[in-house]
Amino acid sequence: MHEAMDLWLAMRRTARLMVGIPDYDTYVAHRRETHPDEPVMTYEEFFRYCQDRRYDPRNARGCC
Repeated sequence: MHEAMDLWLAMRRTARLMVGIPDYDTYVAHRRETHPDEPVMTYEEFFRYCQDRRYDPRNARGCC
């Protein structure tokens, strides 16, 4: 059962990347590890940021 859940999560992450939505948990881990003194976007802010970045490159911002 655990393997099926891992597969499902990997498929979901892949599908989101295909439509331009990076994984929120990966983002949070990166921010906490690389920029611990800076705030972390909420999921809603992160989702909007990703959409803006995908559909309007002039809105691209961030460290990486």
